Amino acid sequence: MLTSKNPLPAPARKVYYGYAALALLCMGVGMVSEAYWLAGAPVLGWVVVQAFLDFRPLFWLLLVMIPISTNIILPGGFGTDLPTEPLAIGLTGLLILHAARHWPEYEKKRFGHPIAWLLYAHIGWILFATLYSEGFLVSLKFSLAKLWYLGAYFLLPLLIIKTPRKVTLMVHCILWPLLFVALQTLVRHAAYGFSFAMQHKTMFPFMNEHVSYAGCLATFVPWLFFLSWWLRSRGKSTWWLTLIVLPIWLAAVYFSYTRAAFVALALAGAAFYIIKWRWLKPALGLAIVGALAVVLFFVRDNKYLDYAPDFETTITQERFDNLITATYKLEDISTMERFYRWVAAGHMVPYRPWTGWGPGNFLDHYKGYTVNAFRTYVSDNEGRSGIHSYYLMTLVEQGFPGLFIFLVYIFGALLIGERMYHRQTDPAARNAIMAALLAMLIVDAFNIINDQMETDKVGAQYLLNLAVLVGMGCFTPKDSVSDRELG
Repeated sequence: MLTSKNPLPAPARKVYYGYAALALLCMGVGMVSEAYWLAGAPVLGWVVVQAFLDFRPLFWLLLVMIPISTNIILPGGFGTDLPTEPLAIGLTGLLILHAARHWPEYEKKRFGHPIAWLLYAHIGWILFATLYSEGFLVSLKFSLAKLWYLGAYFLLPLLIIKTPRKVTLMVHCILWPLLFVALQTLVRHAAYGFSFAMQHKTMFPFMNEHVSYAGCLATFVPWLFFLSWWLRSRGKSTWWLTLIVLPIWLAAVYFSYTRAAFVALALAGAAFYIIKWRWLKPALGLAIVGALAVVLFFVRDNKYLDYAPDFETTITQERFDNLITATYKLEDISTMERFYRWVAAGHMVPYRPWTGWGPGNFLDHYKGYTVNAFRTYVSDNEGRSGIHSYYLMTLVEQGFPGLFIFLVYIFGALLIGERMYHRQTDPAARNAIMAALLAMLIVDAFNIINDQMETDKVGAQYLLNLAVLVGMGCFTPKDSVSDRELG
């Protein structure tokens, strides 16, 4: 802390006052000339200088921006997330420059970890499938986004988040802006009487729709428990604040009216004990057998045709209790529209079973493979929403090898993570591994009937949790000493 006893050195003071004067000048000129972009020029200048001096503050800034970023559509139909995507691209570029200079210093136990290799194989297949894509430019954009997600949300955290102390900093960076989004959403939603029909209006501009919002909140729940433990274990009197935050958080999840969030959190609660008792391998085996049994049931003798909806009665529900009732009666429009797209996906697979239609290409090709019996009032899909099942999307766009590699990647990460949890002796690192595993399982469950892996709200968190899993699995007490030395 700077005080009168510990002032800035004279050269630093000159830089500080010079920068402040420049910022005020740019702001004044911008307001007078209505060239408002000038007000942001000093900030951009700071970002550029900071990037080359020490890019770690920009990484923490990226994490802060995840909950409050906004999606915009650019000319040409491409969407981007501001400011997270430009930051992720810039940080990935800086990481490449840093690696080119310091590669011998990168720790093989982290960057060459078996979990890391599973992720590399998954992204490698995406790049390979892009070469055979039906829509090369769409797939290229998808693949590039995957690369800067890999750089910013996995490789960079491996370099920076090496200790439980840094994991806690990561938690704080995401917690407080996400709590702000939840609180403002609850307040705005209360003005509508927590109406199910109006809830989508209350999260703009931070979230595009309720699934991303609920997924972002639900994925972070295990970290609230970790933070509570961390504060209590260090005798911090502020730990009780988590007792206030948690019910607010769960209320925000409830009023998102997202069925997948409720199921995913319930599964995470069960998974805590499954991991504790080393039952994860048989549990995942049962899940795979169950999934295959469901697929065979619907595919055999075209049984799926018996579940075609009634076009006239399958409508949008205005109340959440009606939605739950309509779901099991197969009269909920969102559920049946999923069936409409899943059936189309099933018909697409045989035409390109090995390399798929290309990453990101489902939307441009599925309508030629739909079955009219499953058509609903929203099947025109003016909002261009996706397939609503990441596993099925992977199969369609990357073929059977792509789905196999993806399943090996996510299940392998969980099984290796369970083993690291039981081997780690440091309590903080051990609890961080558990929180990361549960957060990843929540995303895995979400992806059964949603496709959130490519969003900065959920997909970024998944990769961050994967990096924490690797980092805390490799953690030793000497890492804390070197972390303090680096500052």
